[in-house]
Amino acid sequence: GAPPELCAALTGVFQEMVKHECHFTNGTEKVRYVERYIYNREQDVMFDSDVGVHVGFTPVGEKVASNWNNDPQWMEYQRTSVDWYCRHNYQLDAPFSAERRVPPSPSPSIPVH
Repeated sequence: GAPPELCAALTGVFQEMVKHECHFTNGTEKVRYVERYIYNREQDVMFDSDVGVHVGFTPVGEKVASNWNNDPQWMEYQRTSVDWYCRHNYQLDAPFSAERRVPPSPSPSIPVH
């Protein structure tokens, strides 16, 4: 652990994180984009492209979601993220992930009964 003299200094430490997720069904036929804003391990705000708006999960998150939902330029940016973020990255990753799947086979060193 941290030395005792540092513990008091660490009480003001916080963590803020944003997670971006792309969920693909049948290639890029059905794509869902989810963006999560997390503060100290608690989800504050989430944008889900299937819902189309931000949702707040804490009092602060509700205020932030309301502000973002009322900003037309920001909402256009979020709603188009399925194309510029998810589909774009799928095209870059597909040759290295989805198209290279190999069916599992038993290892020669493990006897199969």
